[in-house]
Amino acid sequence: MLTAQDKENAHKIIHNYKPPLIALDINLTAQLDKEGLDILDEVKSVDPFIKVIMTTADDAKETALEAIAKGAFDYYTKPIEIEEFKVILKRAYYIYTLEKENQRLSEKLKKDYQFENLVGSSPLMEKVFQMIRRVAPTEATVLITGESGTGKELVARAIHNLSPRKNYPFVVINCGAIPENLLESELFGYEKGAFTDAYTQKKGKLEVANKGTV
Repeated sequence: MLTAQDKENAHKIIHNYKPPLIALDINLTAQLDKEGLDILDEVKSVDPFIKVIMTTADDAKETALEAIAKGAFDYYTKPIEIEEFKVILKRAYYIYTLEKENQRLSEKLKKDYQFENLVGSSPLMEKVFQMIRRVAPTEATVLITGESGTGKELVARAIHNLSPRKNYPFVVINCGAIPENLLESELFGYEKGAFTDAYTQKKGKLEVANKGTV
């Protein structure tokens, strides 16, 4: 168990040890009113999972609500009854361990089942991930097929992000949405004055994607 008699020592303990439970007097020192609330803010900025039980001789409802609103787990009015306080600490630690385990599992799921914004754990998805890893480092032209909405663009982005071209543009061209008479100018651009409305030069998408991926 670590103890602090002032804000400076409390600061060191919070940052160096990140204890799962903190019993914090709302008036830590006699010099500053409600100094504990400032320390509570600091605790929550270091680790929002840390459970803080505020203690005080002040039983004002407003003070309790202020502490809870700032993220305190509970609020206890002195004098402290040890057995009663132990119950609060045990409950706080139980919630702390549950939240930490939930965080760990969530991070594990993201790591295990997410690949460059593609989510999946089936053998078929794993084959897709393996194929992406295999073709991404190469200069090969890749044809991606599939029904509408199955994630073809996500696969293309994953290949780009894992390739040597990742620091260059990734340009999406929806050919089906471009009118036939505009396709050439969209792909290759045009010079100023090339036609009636060509008031300025426009780079084509292929030029914009230079060294990148189309």
